[in-house]
Amino acid sequence: MPMNDQQSPWGQKKKPSSPEDIIAAIIQKIRDSFSGHDGGSEPPPSGEGRQPRSPQNPFAGIGKIAVIVVAVLLLQVVYTSFYTIEPGEVGVVLRFGKYHRTTSSGLHFKIPYLEDLNKVNIEAVRKEEFGFRTRSPGQQVLIDRKGFEVESLMLTGDKNVINVAWIVQYIISDPVDFLFKVKNVPQSVRDASEMVTRRIVGNMDFDYVLSNREILASDAKMELQAELDKLESGVRIVALQMQDINPPDPVKPAFNEVNEADQDMKRLVNEAEETYNRIIPKARGDAKKIIEEAHGYAVERVNRAKGETARFNSIVAEYLNAEEVTRRRMYLEAMQDILPNVERVYVMNKDQQTLLPFLNLTQDQKIQEKP
Repeated sequence: MPMNDQQSPWGQKKKPSSPEDIIAAIIQKIRDSFSGHDGGSEPPPSGEGRQPRSPQNPFAGIGKIAVIVVAVLLLQVVYTSFYTIEPGEVGVVLRFGKYHRTTSSGLHFKIPYLEDLNKVNIEAVRKEEFGFRTRSPGQQVLIDRKGFEVESLMLTGDKNVINVAWIVQYIISDPVDFLFKVKNVPQSVRDASEMVTRRIVGNMDFDYVLSNREILASDAKMELQAELDKLESGVRIVALQMQDINPPDPVKPAFNEVNEADQDMKRLVNEAEETYNRIIPKARGDAKKIIEEAHGYAVERVNRAKGETARFNSIVAEYLNAEEVTRRRMYLEAMQDILPNVERVYVMNKDQQTLLPFLNLTQDQKIQEKP
């Protein structure tokens, strides 16, 4: 029978089949090292044939432990010497607790035990909510406003109370400042945002805040960025949006009545302006037309009077030169203007006792030609 096929007197030794068994075997080896006998063979049973054990070297177990500790330390050194930065992140490396360098995404090496690594996600958009909290973001967003009234209640410039809820979104622009210049950056963003928003709302009237939320958000964003830059927080404001601007719940009914009255007033003002724009310009146009017609009539009468005066003066001058000729010419001109409009003409003679009608042959001929 081959030697490999021969079994030991105590049976075939079972090999470890799992990592737990391997660890258990290593622990047993350490225990055997401390106990002073070889873990590879079991001691013979008590009785005959038992050989007395020779004294063991007390430093043999310590040497084995030292080897194991050195091996573990080497593995840890190798494991901590290399690190990976994911896309969208940067690595801030400290050497002896002082900033040394910033690494981008990929595989990098650092000196173990001398350098520390801090990973910072510079592409993630962080947000801070004021006056509400989003409980379940997604397609069906659930917003909880209960218990956050203190954040949103503000006092306007005309001493009215208003409820302003807003959200601030920001990203990390400088990882070093973000890690080391400010202890708690999210809390700093919240405090600065509340300070800026309350100051802006406190300088505006109630109606202006309600109707100009875009201007309010734009001003608050610029001032908030300036405050965070002064703090060297290392963040950049992406967006500041006013989610809801309303009066407090106890005064909403009165506020709605005021709005309705204000809308009625605006409606009446618009109707009055419409009537004014329809009637007043027409009246002004008619008045201007009458004035222009009066001016034209006055100019016409004056010019006509001047013409008549000039004509009369010329006739007088001619009459003084030739009275008979002028008188007859004036008579003929008058007859020329009058006779075409007269239907019947009678010729009278001082020696005739009766009227002699003048026969208008042209008019009779026109009457006969009519059907």
